Amino acid sequence: MKRLLASGYERIFQICRVWRDGERGSQHTPEFTLLEWYRSGTDYRDLMEECEAMIHNVASSVGLGEVVSSRGHTLTLSAPWERISVNDAFHCYARMPMEKALKADLFDELMAREIEPRLGTEKPTFLYDYPSERGALARLKKDNPALAERFELYIGGVEVANAFSELVDAKEQRRRFIKEQSLRREMLKPTYPMPEKFLEELGGMGPSAGIALGVDRLVMVLIDAPRIDDVVAFTPEEL
Repeated sequence: MKRLLASGYERIFQICRVWRDGERGSQHTPEFTLLEWYRSGTDYRDLMEECEAMIHNVASSVGLGEVVSSRGHTLTLSAPWERISVNDAFHCYARMPMEKALKADLFDELMAREIEPRLGTEKPTFLYDYPSERGALARLKKDNPALAERFELYIGGVEVANAFSELVDAKEQRRRFIKEQSLRREMLKPTYPMPEKFLEELGGMGPSAGIALGVDRLVMVLIDAPRIDDVVAFTPEEL
């Protein structure tokens, strides 16, 4: 899709089936449905507004109205939705600041255990400005390169979408891919070939932003289903 942007397609989307190895739980299945869309000439803040308007319209179209119940919470879908930076979320909900959590290698654990369950409990919440280490495909903020222009959307404590202002610097993207390969080797994980065609064409891509939204998860939280199994046609165990 990014290569299409680089070729001049300014507004693109797809709804597709995707797979992730080894993911299974009440909110995870190895195969799921994803809605992705990209726009040229925009950034992650514009996508927050688009995402907010799209989900609000979907809820209204199926008769859910302004208020929904999800995972023990009563949420209002009226705009504007809550927006909180990752740094502020750590100060509000975690037992240590973001910088300390990164140094102690506790960032992901504290996010999952102490922060995510508290997000989107009154209104859907955009969690934004991730540390640069957690934004491999995202553009860094001009005024603070320690942060990446990335957000995730949470509804009822469940992550529903992930978005970036796209990185369009081919040299920087190659450097990040090489670093990721080195980390995977250290962890004795398989490495993957460098996506040379993508890197060659990335230089032709102007400022843009993209988002991936989990369709199954969105349905699950909007109809207050306790498990993702309740909104898919076949679970992995039934295939």
